[in-house]
Order: sequence, then C-alpha cells, then structure tokens
Amino acid sequence: MIARTVIRRGLRLVALALVIVAALVGLLAAALRLQFTGAPAAWAKSTGNDALWLGHMWVDGRRTEGDVEQLAVRLRATGIKDVYVHSGPFEWDGSLDPTKYPNAGNFVKWMHKHLPAVRVSAWLGQAVKNGLDLDDPKSRENVLAGVAAIMKQGYDGIHYNFEPIGDGDTEFLDLLDRTRQHTKLLSTSVPQIEPYLGMRLAARAILSHDKYWSEGYFQQVVRRVDQVAIMTYDSFTPLQSLYGGYVARQTGLALDLVPEEKSVFIGAPAYHDHGIAWADNAESVAMAAEGARLALSDHGRRERFGLALYVDFAATEEDWHEYMTRWMTVH
Repeated sequence: MIARTVIRRGLRLVALALVIVAALVGLLAAALRLQFTGAPAAWAKSTGNDALWLGHMWVDGRRTEGDVEQLAVRLRATGIKDVYVHSGPFEWDGSLDPTKYPNAGNFVKWMHKHLPAVRVSAWLGQAVKNGLDLDDPKSRENVLAGVAAIMKQGYDGIHYNFEPIGDGDTEFLDLLDRTRQHTKLLSTSVPQIEPYLGMRLAARAILSHDKYWSEGYFQQVVRRVDQVAIMTYDSFTPLQSLYGGYVARQTGLALDLVPEEKSVFIGAPAYHDHGIAWADNAESVAMAAEGARLALSDHGRRERFGLALYVDFAATEEDWHEYMTRWMTVH
C-alpha cells in the first residue's frame, strides 16, 4: 500500500514537471513569435559592413588567383567588407603548424589586389572541450606565437573561433588582451547571448557546457575586440517564424550591448547540414536577415552592423539570392 502511494506521488510529480516544462516552452515560443512581427523599415538593410567566413581551401593551395578573381566578381556586388579565412586550426597544445597555410601569403596578396576595400583576417580556433586547454598558460603562449607568425603573411587581422568558451572564462579574456600586441584588427565569434533569464543555466545543465553567455561577460569580450560575430544558428528552433524571432531577439540584445564604435555581425546560416531536418528548414539566410532587420528597425540606424554569412563552401545560389534580396538590396 505504501509502495503504491509513493509510486502515485512520483507519477504526479513527473506529470507536474512535464506540464511546467511544456508551459515554459510554450511561453518561450510565444515570446519569440512576438519578436517576429511587424514590418522592418525600408532603411534597415546592409550598410556595406557585412562579413563572410571562407573555407580552408583558399590558403592550403587548392585555390588560385583565378579563383580569387571569380570570388571578387561576386563580392563586389555585395556589402561584404570583412572575410575570415580558415587558416588553422591550432594543435591541441596551442601551436599553429605553418604547413596548414602554405598559400596564405599569395591569397592575401590576391585579395588586396582584386578587392582592396575588403579586410582579410585569419580565422583561427579549436575545440576547447576535451581539446585545446586555454586555461594552460603554455597553450596560450603557443597560440600567441602562432598568431605572431601568421600575421607575417600580410593578414589585416585575427578572427578567433574557440568553442565552447564558458561564461566568465577569464583565461579567454587574457588571450584577447595579449593578442592586441600582434594585430590592430581583432574579432571573435561568440556564442548566443542568454535570450531570457534562466536559459543559460538550464542549457548548461542539459549540455554540460555554456550555450549562452551572460550579458555581462559578453560585454567584457566586446571591450577587448573590434568586432563580434554572434553565431545565431543552431538555435534549435523548429519553425522559420521562431528562428526569425530568435535572431531578432539576439540582434536586439547585441545592439543594446555593443557600443557604436564596435562592429557587430549577426551570423547567417548559409549551410544545410544541421543534422536535424527541421533545423535545415527553419534556419536560413532569409530568416536571419528578416530578424535582423526587425530588430534594427526598433533600435535605430547603426553603421557598423551587418550579417556574416557562414560559410562560402556550403552556400548555395539560393543562399546568395536571399542575402541579396532580403538584406543587401531590399525594396
């Protein structure tokens, strides 16, 4: 009898927990859908301060000057002002093998020749969960030595992409501070900002690492760099309208937190292998552009703001069409 009572109580608690979770998910969906309402202002579009992540083939010898010329033809019609070309990754000890970027010097030279107004940054990073340990001072010294060496190839800047960096990670802040001695242009990819109170801790409990950063830590990183690119994809939202609302929320938070003298980019998913069918359908360049435009309309004009397309080798002609018609030359 006692055992049955305990079981019934247990089932009631489970049922109550499921109801609470369902209610919270419903509230979150409603909040995101509300973000994706209204019509963006006509002026809310590219100001010619967009970015593009480029794959490794541009620096490992697989691409020629002719390929750069073809890339230049496409990019001249866009608002892309910064490119981040994958030039790593770092080794587990933080070192950067020069054999990974044998053609970097030529690539930078060709880019400066055919696209003189576009800045070229070395995109460098590594997995830092069960991989590169940025808490180790020696590893950070190795990273800095690699940065110093690769900057001799003529790059305009350094773009970091370490994942996942936990909220409050002071060693990452130290690395950013010390990278300044090697480059005048410093940017970094960053996780999403905590959309609503409590979501960071909930996501951390499920994933065992931070998916979101707190506003305070995000601002600490922003103070140390010239540009931040928020990776607003892999949001787990199942519908286009919810993803658009999610981007609008991230954009609104970023515009409030990033000073106008800094550049902020909203990552737009120009790739189609999320690993989840509904994510491929929900997330798109078009929805990222629409969400960004809605938030920008509410916030007001911002010059140093743009989309960052991820990534060139996965982008389809449809992705480029969405960028051009939904962000670059909207009417």
